Amino acid sequence: MRVLPWLLLASGLVLDLATPPDLTGAALFAAAPMIAAPFCGRRGTALAGAGAVAAVLIAERYHDIPSTGEAVSELFTVFTVAVLALFTHRILRRSGERLASARVIAETAQRAVLPTPADRIGGLQVAARYEAAQADAFIGGDLFAVQDTPYGVRLVVGDVRGKGLEAVEAVAVVIGAFREAAEQETTLEAVAGRLERALAREGARRSGLDAVEGFTTAVLAEVPRGAATVRLVNRGHPEPLMLHADGVLDALVPADPALPLGMAELGVWPDRAQTYPFPAGATLLFYTDGLSEARSVEPPGVFYDPYERLRGRIFAGPDGVLQALVDDVRRHTGGGASDDMALLAVGRPGVGQPERRRTMPVVP
Repeated sequence: MRVLPWLLLASGLVLDLATPPDLTGAALFAAAPMIAAPFCGRRGTALAGAGAVAAVLIAERYHDIPSTGEAVSELFTVFTVAVLALFTHRILRRSGERLASARVIAETAQRAVLPTPADRIGGLQVAARYEAAQADAFIGGDLFAVQDTPYGVRLVVGDVRGKGLEAVEAVAVVIGAFREAAEQETTLEAVAGRLERALAREGARRSGLDAVEGFTTAVLAEVPRGAATVRLVNRGHPEPLMLHADGVLDALVPADPALPLGMAELGVWPDRAQTYPFPAGATLLFYTDGLSEARSVEPPGVFYDPYERLRGRIFAGPDGVLQALVDDVRRHTGGGASDDMALLAVGRPGVGQPERRRTMPVVP
């Protein structure tokens, strides 16, 4: 694209010099600085504009065209377009600077609201990915957090109803309440109760539809120190998957389905955490419905099934699981997605396994 303005000038000049005077390359001359404006910088745009004006003067001198009204009008037109190209470049540069500033702010907000967990927490291997459906978006209504507490490693993965800034506000409320409750509450059920109350306070200050229909699906987990188990409280969220070292896959389906957080007015009953085996070498996968509701392109409209895609496969560790999933979903959807996708994988290292393992391809 940076070469194109000069190709247009050269083509227009050849056209003008090789044809009768009534055929002119003025359209190509005028196009050159306008194309240079978004791609060639201020100096390149100015040179393209000066080259366009010079090309008109060369063509008129070559054909010995008198300085009539038509010739002057053509020269003035090309000169005006060259000046407008400089103004266009200035506007585009300012827009680019504002966009770059907005991207920096978005990245900073993501790190503040949804920080990436450390690779190693409480003796567990941790990997997290956030894939936004919208290009250049950084954060939405999906959330995850992992924290080492006096009661073991606790984590939450959730999906807030809605989009935009209000969803991000709810994400901040859930993660903030989780960070505090995970350190203070002795049981996972009590942590879920704190999140419920925090969302109730958030809903009370809202108005309109969000005050009535705001809710968050979430799954909370606790891995006690020294125990090969994991305790889960699932509040209407897709069930986690347990990937064993030998390729066996278990879906950790709750025995008693529960309503999402923020819907206590429809029914109140105590949360009951369930305990599942978490053997050495296994990886626990949490995800939001952006994964399970990703639709295929061919055949059209088929939902992505993580259980069927992962069953019987062996991975190098949590990083390998997430990378394989992200790549597979992109193939499944043809590169496009309709919803954000949050992924969190927690692995318990096996005997003799290094603390960090490089991501490896999927092994059937």
